[in-house]
Amino acid sequence: MRGLVVCWVLIGGLGFFIFPWYVTGDGFFSINWILEYSLEDYGSVLPQVFINKKYWLLPLFIPLFFPLITLRLNQSSQLYSKIFLYSGLVGFFYFFLQGFSIGIRGWNYEVFQSIFGDVENQFGVGSGAVLICCTFIFYITHGLSSRGWLNGDNFIVGSIGSIIILVSTFVFFPIFRMFTVAFKGTEGGYEISNFSSKIFNKGIWGLDCLYSDYACGVFWNTVTMGTLTAFSSTVLGLAFALLIARTSFKFKKTIRILSVLPIITPPFVIGLAIIILFGRTGAVSTFLEWAFNIEPSRWIYGLPGIWFAQTLAFTPIAFLVLIGVVESVSPSMEEASQTLRASKWQVFKTVTLPLMRPGIANAFLLGFIESLADFGNPLVLGAEYDVLSTEIFFAIVGAQYDETRAAILAMILLAVILVIFYLQNQWLGKKSYISISGKGDSGVHPEIPKTTKWIIYSTVLPWALMTFIIYIMIMFGGFVEMWGIDHSFTLKHYIEAFSIDWVKDRGILWTGTAWNSFNVTFMIAIISAVPTAAIGILTAYLLTRHKFRGKNAFEFGTMLSFAIPGSVIGVSYVFAFNVPPLEMTGTGIILVIAFVFRNMPVGVRAGIASMNQLDPHLDEASSTLNASSSQTFRNIILPLLKPAITASLVFSFVRAMTAISAVIFLVSANYDLATSYILGRLENNDYGLAIVYASVLIIVMLVTILIMQLLIGQRKLGRRDQNAAILQGNLG
Repeated sequence: MRGLVVCWVLIGGLGFFIFPWYVTGDGFFSINWILEYSLEDYGSVLPQVFINKKYWLLPLFIPLFFPLITLRLNQSSQLYSKIFLYSGLVGFFYFFLQGFSIGIRGWNYEVFQSIFGDVENQFGVGSGAVLICCTFIFYITHGLSSRGWLNGDNFIVGSIGSIIILVSTFVFFPIFRMFTVAFKGTEGGYEISNFSSKIFNKGIWGLDCLYSDYACGVFWNTVTMGTLTAFSSTVLGLAFALLIARTSFKFKKTIRILSVLPIITPPFVIGLAIIILFGRTGAVSTFLEWAFNIEPSRWIYGLPGIWFAQTLAFTPIAFLVLIGVVESVSPSMEEASQTLRASKWQVFKTVTLPLMRPGIANAFLLGFIESLADFGNPLVLGAEYDVLSTEIFFAIVGAQYDETRAAILAMILLAVILVIFYLQNQWLGKKSYISISGKGDSGVHPEIPKTTKWIIYSTVLPWALMTFIIYIMIMFGGFVEMWGIDHSFTLKHYIEAFSIDWVKDRGILWTGTAWNSFNVTFMIAIISAVPTAAIGILTAYLLTRHKFRGKNAFEFGTMLSFAIPGSVIGVSYVFAFNVPPLEMTGTGIILVIAFVFRNMPVGVRAGIASMNQLDPHLDEASSTLNASSSQTFRNIILPLLKPAITASLVFSFVRAMTAISAVIFLVSANYDLATSYILGRLENNDYGLAIVYASVLIIVMLVTILIMQLLIGQRKLGRRDQNAAILQGNLG
């Protein structure tokens, strides 16, 4: 333990004496400052104090190095824990106090003005400041564990503390900055009257659709749309999962690929494909008019079209959550039911489905949240059917810029999510869903009843066929002159987007207009996927295996980012991180952070659904063998969570590749993402180039997903192969 303390003191010392306190002009992760080191420009704390006369940074020295005196103290003494705890708290508090005390016009507080004199505006924090801040966080968590909190487990206390700091900084802080705008007056300051007039607006709560031809308020439209989408996507996701895991269908791999195709497509591309197929001049509508004299209509515009598109887009989310849950049901429990002469339907109804309740509830919740947060499909297909997400978006980027209205609508949307979250917890109750005990399981999953199997076939196969046709149309659109008008064959769209030239003196030149955004998007998606899955799975482990004060608030904080529309998160990040000391807008790191904390709840919910089926005695058995909690988590829990890890990695990667609403405000000239590029082409009516880019993204994401699945592998609970067991039974 003393070695760990010395290590963290050294890390803090590097931040204090060597690494730059402020971010350099080349970016946060740039190391050019090492080659061209300048005490004035890239100085650590000491040069900033004695050369740039920033004397307010010097007090950080005391809490940073004061814990060195504990090297001579007994680790079980109260003085030992108090030194770490108070040093960390004082240092952490002063770190943020001095940072937020300097504003655009200098000091924000007169007391600092009188002590240190006039000061200019500051830059954003650099790598040195981050190292010092991390050291203070270690001091706090180590002090708490030394006092016996959570049985003195440094790994658990450190994990909880780190996640709390991260969530507070990148979720609560931006939302707080955004929500303060809800009370902003028309002439500056804060006005309750302006808030009340906008939150009780008829356009939000109106029920005119029940007794007139006028539309209902956006609140009721949103709840209706979310409920329908969550129900249909959960049912379809469960059907896909059962077909793959519990039937002998020969083309499971093909169905698995088709099941995840919609999630790897930008939502507005799916909406565009639906219009091309089912619009008044669409391929299907034209065929029906020619063959059956059915007059084309505008049925896809409004709630039916949004419901159709969102079900297509969010069914993969339900499938990725439920496939792990379906595979996690212990085969022996189902075989035990069969030995009591229960029929296949009775086993499925009384054993299999009840054990899937956590996964079904999580899939419904994620589908509901995704539906409410999506603005791409309502934007393309909504017509006069307004929802909260589109209203928030237009309040921010529309002609009538209204930050107050956007913040109020976001607050309403958050309240809806919290109610659904509460209802889900009430439905699940306090029942146990444990089915994996860690003991050897030689059983195999029985096939589902024939009637249920044919219902699944009749549901999944037509949906998969329709999905296949949609993507054939998308791929076809890249090879025609103008989709829907001129279908003559051409390669000009691919050449313009992804051309590669060879110059004798310069080598390979990536001359296509889409290469820059593609490389940036792929790099950021890969980088963000790993911390997203890591934080999500670790959070799920803490929530399901440990009891601590504030656990409900902890869970709420980890899920909050998923409850806010992406456009609001993007705008809140601009407000929070566009000015020092946390200045990150226009950089790649802000995009990574936005993706990590936007997509982290998926890893949390998938991990919780799988962790609920792992017997806690696994942890106890590991601890009896003197294994630490970190070793138990790494060697016992993680291997059994491979389906949840895969789901989190896949989802975070594809969402980073296809996200638009959360990052449309954060992209820059150097960090332009694929979705913003495609959206720009659609706004310029360059559909061919947009479809080409979308097609390439789909292929790249499919290949990457397959590589992820091969690298992670699959969890096997039974010792026998299911197909071999079926064959043996037939031969017997």
